Amino acid sequence: MTDRVADFESLLRQALVPIEPPAELEARLEDTLGSLVGMAADELESWELSAVKDPKNWIRLARPAAAVVIGSGAAVGLVIVRTQRKRHRRRLDAVNRLDLVGRTVRDLSREARRVIDDVF
Repeated sequence: MTDRVADFESLLRQALVPIEPPAELEARLEDTLGSLVGMAADELESWELSAVKDPKNWIRLARPAAAVVIGSGAAVGLVIVRTQRKRHRRRLDAVNRLDLVGRTVRDLSREARRVIDDVF
């Protein structure tokens, strides 16, 4: 019975080994998220705030609202993908866990600024 448990544990260890995604997947994801952010920004640029005054136009508020939600989600995803890419270097450079957290927060803020600069 003990051999079966050990064998089962070794099979689980083999099955649950972390797998790095291919680099092309990361690049495609970054391109897709970047294009979503750009399209959402374009949609919001073309929207006129004066249209809100007329109740007949309130149904049209769904497009800008969707652009805000989709654009924000894509921007957050883009920041996370770009920050995740540098995780190995941060771990090697960090002195301790607190330093690692500080480096990660700095990278997150740097990437967020880059996304914002790209949009505006």
